[in-house]
Amino acid sequence: MARIFCIANQKGGVGKTTTTVNLAAGLAKVGQRVLMIDLDPQGNATMGSGIDKRNAEYTVYDVLLESASVAEARVSVEACGYDVLAANRELAGAEVEMVALDRREKRLRTALAAVGAEYDFVLIDCPPSLSLLTLNGLCAAHGVIVPMQCEYFALEGLTDLVNTIKQVHANLNKNLQIIGLLRVMFDPRITLQQQVSDQLKAHFGDKVFDTVIPRNVRLAEAPSYGLPGVVFDAGARGSQAYVAFAEELVRKMPPASATAAPTPPAPQTVPVLHAVAGEEQADAAPDEAGDVPPPAA
Repeated sequence: MARIFCIANQKGGVGKTTTTVNLAAGLAKVGQRVLMIDLDPQGNATMGSGIDKRNAEYTVYDVLLESASVAEARVSVEACGYDVLAANRELAGAEVEMVALDRREKRLRTALAAVGAEYDFVLIDCPPSLSLLTLNGLCAAHGVIVPMQCEYFALEGLTDLVNTIKQVHANLNKNLQIIGLLRVMFDPRITLQQQVSDQLKAHFGDKVFDTVIPRNVRLAEAPSYGLPGVVFDAGARGSQAYVAFAEELVRKMPPASATAAPTPPAPQTVPVLHAVAGEEQADAAPDEAGDVPPPAA
């Protein structure tokens, strides 16, 4: 059976969609069968996988309303190496339409049960809010991968996210756990980012992935070509980092049938850094237009 992971963070602009499409492509590159589900009405993961969301015959909207099955709605993207369950603006109306329906928070879970044996991984790109769509993703998933920037506000929002996952685990999905935190858009030349990274490792321990995704312009350019960065420029630092992350994920994850349901880590209080004003500029100004070397292992 497939291992189903949500890529989630209640803070916007932290690289959820970039992580979803590039992890999907990275997993496909290392020989895994992957289904990528776009649960965001903006449809960015759909467009970033080379699918025109405006012309999609079926989308996740149809699956949630049970007017189409996953097998009918999915699209195989040969260039990327994975299947896509697309989204578009229609999905924004699904929340309103599902309010009065039975099993409204478990519709995606039910739909995925029919195709679970066909994939090794199912990745769900969640919107940056705790909505009925996000709840469907969390109820369907075995775990949550949290992409986050090593910045002050990202730390503040992390406690809320962990609390949300604990509530879903307690009330709706006993299988849900935090798989790990992925540090993205990382620039080792910025002192504050190094400090936040160290705090995360100290507080969450092995829940922080070893792989770090560097800030990289090629990853930002790739969506305009309708491709994940891993496919668009396989030699870029960011692309290589996502392939390394895919390999780490495969290495760490046991077969789905053997996956237990441990309780997510207690949230307590995420450590807050009291940075001196301007400290984040301490070592060097990041070059937004070029590759930044990854931190030393």
